[in-house]
Amino acid sequence: MSERELTIAELGHRGDGIAPTDHGAVYVAGALPGEVVTASVADGRAKNPIFKSLSPDRITPVCRHFETCGGCTVQHLAPAPYLAWKRTLVEKALRDRGIETDVSDTVSATAGGRRRAVFTATRAGRHTLLGYHEKSSHRLVDIKECPILDPAIAQAVNGLKSLVSEILPRKGEARLTVLNTTAGLDVAIDKADKAYERKIPALSQKTIELDLARLSINGEVLLEVRPPMLDMDGIGLAAAPGGFTQATLAAEDALSKRVLEAVGKAKTVADLFSGAGTFALRLARQANVHAVEGDAAAIAAFDKALRKPQGLKKVSYERRDLFRRPLVLEELEPFDAVVFDPPRAGAQAQAELLAQSSVKTIVAVSCNPATFARDVRLLLDGGYTLQSVTPVDQFLYSPHIEVVGVLIRE
Repeated sequence: MSERELTIAELGHRGDGIAPTDHGAVYVAGALPGEVVTASVADGRAKNPIFKSLSPDRITPVCRHFETCGGCTVQHLAPAPYLAWKRTLVEKALRDRGIETDVSDTVSATAGGRRRAVFTATRAGRHTLLGYHEKSSHRLVDIKECPILDPAIAQAVNGLKSLVSEILPRKGEARLTVLNTTAGLDVAIDKADKAYERKIPALSQKTIELDLARLSINGEVLLEVRPPMLDMDGIGLAAAPGGFTQATLAAEDALSKRVLEAVGKAKTVADLFSGAGTFALRLARQANVHAVEGDAAAIAAFDKALRKPQGLKKVSYERRDLFRRPLVLEELEPFDAVVFDPPRAGAQAQAELLAQSSVKTIVAVSCNPATFARDVRLLLDGGYTLQSVTPVDQFLYSPHIEVVGVLIRE
C-alpha cells in the first residue's frame, strides 16, 4: 500500500474524519476537518496516519485513556465545533428522510455528569480489570480515571473492582451497572459467577464498606442498605436494579422541560415507552396521564412511586410491548397529547398508527437520530407539522445524541 495525502472534509457520524478521494471516502480515526494527513489506505480506512497540519479546533484531551478507550471519540474537538457537529448529526438524519427543517442549537452536557455508567470487568491473571473496551477491540482498558463520570462513581472505581473480583467468572466478562442515587450508589452486577452464593458474607461486608445503597447480582437483590431513590422533580422513585435511567441529571431536566412545554395545557396525555416514569410523573402534575411500558421492573418502580400521595392528577398505567402491540386508533382517541421515548430501534409501528390519529400534539424523544427521522417522516406523511427539533447532549465526547421533536396536527 502506497502513502497518500488526505484532506479531511468533515466528521462522520462515529467521530472519524472523512477525506473524499477519487476512489471514495476514506475514514481517518482521530482526524478533524481541515487537517491534512498522509497514510496508507485499506478498505476505506487510513492506516497509521501522520498529521501534516492540525485544525485550530483541536484541543488536548482531558483523559489519559483517550488514545485507547473506546468510550470517547471526540474529546480532542473544541466545545463549540463539537456541539455544532452534534447538531449536524441530527440535521443529516432528517435530510436522509427528506426532511428540511431548522434544528436548534445543541443543549450542552457537562463533564463529570454521568450518574449512570456501565463497566465491564474481567480477569487478567491474578488481577482484575475494570473499565471499557478499547476502540474496535475486545481488549479492556483498566481505567484509572474517567472525567465524564459523576465524582461519586469515579471515586468508587477501585472499590468496585475489589467487589467484582469476588465473583468474576473464570472465563468471560461481568458487567456492572452503577447508578448514583440520592441514597448512594446502586450497583447491579450481571454475568457473575453462578456460584456467587458462597461469597455472600464477603460481598455484604464490601457493600457496607463501600457505603453502597444496594447491591444486586444476576438480577437478584443481595443487600439493600437504603432504598436507591431518584428525585423526579420532587417525586421520589426507587430505581429498579440495573434499570434504564437518563444518563445525566442535566439532560433529564432538559428533556423533561421540553416535553412539558410541548404538551402545554393538554388535559389527557399518553406517555409511551414510559420507563419508570421520568416524564409521566412530571406530566401528572398538570394533566391526566396514561403510561405504557413493557419492562416489568420499570412498571413496578412506577407503581411504587404512585403509592405515596404526591398531589398528582389521575394516573393509570399498563405493561405492554409496544413493538408488538402498539396503541390502536381507538385507544389513542382520548388523548390530547402523546409522548414517546423508545429504545434505539425507534417506534415505527406506533408512529404508523399515530400518523392516522387525531392526537393534537406529539412529542418524539429519541437517542437515535436515524430512527427518530424515520418515525417523524411517518408522522409528517400523516399530516403532522414539525414545530421544533432540539438535540440534547448527555453523552459527552461520544457520537450519541438525544433528540426532542414536537409535532402538531393543524
